[in-house]
Amino acid sequence: MTQNKSVIYWLLTGCFLLFLMVTVGGITRLTNSGLSMTDWHLVTDTFPPLTEEKWQAAFEEYKKFPEYQKINIHNDFQLSDYKFIYFWEWFHRFIGRIIGLVFIIPFVYFLIKKKLDRATIKKCLILLFMGGFQGFLGWFMVKSGLIDHPDVSHFRLALHLTFAFITFAYTLWVALDLIYPHRKTAQVDLQKIARYAFVFLIVQIIYGGFVAGLNAGLIHNHWPLMSDGQFIHDSVFIEQKTLLLNLTEGKSGVQFVHRTLAYVVVALIAWLFYKSKSTGLLIEQKRGINGLLFLVLVQFALGVFTLLYSVPLWLGLAHQINAFFLLATMTYTLHRLSK
Repeated sequence: MTQNKSVIYWLLTGCFLLFLMVTVGGITRLTNSGLSMTDWHLVTDTFPPLTEEKWQAAFEEYKKFPEYQKINIHNDFQLSDYKFIYFWEWFHRFIGRIIGLVFIIPFVYFLIKKKLDRATIKKCLILLFMGGFQGFLGWFMVKSGLIDHPDVSHFRLALHLTFAFITFAYTLWVALDLIYPHRKTAQVDLQKIARYAFVFLIVQIIYGGFVAGLNAGLIHNHWPLMSDGQFIHDSVFIEQKTLLLNLTEGKSGVQFVHRTLAYVVVALIAWLFYKSKSTGLLIEQKRGINGLLFLVLVQFALGVFTLLYSVPLWLGLAHQINAFFLLATMTYTLHRLSK
């Protein structure tokens, strides 16, 4: 680890910035700020408008788009309101720019100083591509809300969110490869369970994006059953034309899948914890699995309360932040069980 310390710190800094970006992205979504910037320029949008005249010009441009024309025009929406939502979207994009600089500049430096071996260079090039693609996905998502409907596509939102989580997980994995350079015998049985848990957690994150994009957390605000005391509410099957569409585009269907998958993720991690008790593990493996069990229970509780209280900002944000911690711990645990 000592000889790669600066590279490890660089990668972990990238992990922190990705965490920060996803957190601000959550605030942006929960405050309905994501459509406030109606265009994208790599350089000229680096800082927000600096004069009242430029603020007014930006506000007038915003008024040409569906969110203002169909929603905010009826809400006595003033320039001060626009400045608030503009800030969060601008800050989200600004962090994205910082991440680009923090990755590219040290990467070039480490290449020149020959601090990266061939395998790490390949991994970093993948990260470079992932970062650029994430930026494209952000604009691809925003664009869907600037045409006819004053809301982004929930498919694009879920893609943008999930890819950010995956980029974070891969960055952390590359850092862990350097922190733990010496291979050991993998815990095959536990590794298989952890892999299943990881896959289902990613699917759950995708459905979390669906729930956010469709505002599906604002209905069926009951637990453990949905509305009218039903485990599967009748509306799950009638919002869309087919069952597949109901489970991917219907608010009730998407919420039902998200709340049901939560039980699956908890069960898999509980199973991993149970099986680990009969296996001789290293201390970091034990800590990873114990941390997983704690965090998944916290995440489950946060999800329930977020639903019961109809997604208040602080609870919705806490639920998303803890999902990040859960994925980080899952990545660490899977790495320690695999290498």
